[in-house]
Amino acid sequence: MPSSKEYLDCILEQLSGLEDVTYRAMMGEYIIYYRGKIVGGIYDDRFLVKPTKSAVAMKPNADMELPYEGAKEMLLVDDVENREFLKDLLEAMYDELPAQKKRI
Repeated sequence: MPSSKEYLDCILEQLSGLEDVTYRAMMGEYIIYYRGKIVGGIYDDRFLVKPTKSAVAMKPNADMELPYEGAKEMLLVDDVENREFLKDLLEAMYDELPAQKKRI
């Protein structure tokens, strides 16, 4: 089941306190970028982020879920109503994320 544009808009609104949050649609889902780095995405109307050390430390009891068949597990962010937490989470993750690869 593809993710809804309404859920994407909800997540983007919750992240609106951060500068330079963008997204890219991909096969019915959405990849979320923060300052040019992939932090996670929206898959089946779930907000999943990469399990960086800081993300796991901030959500030690969070469920790990597959975004799609054959992918690596990601951390489920289930408290998307908490804007301050989301802001802190993405800021904490940023330095641990790899730089985006250049497209050819």
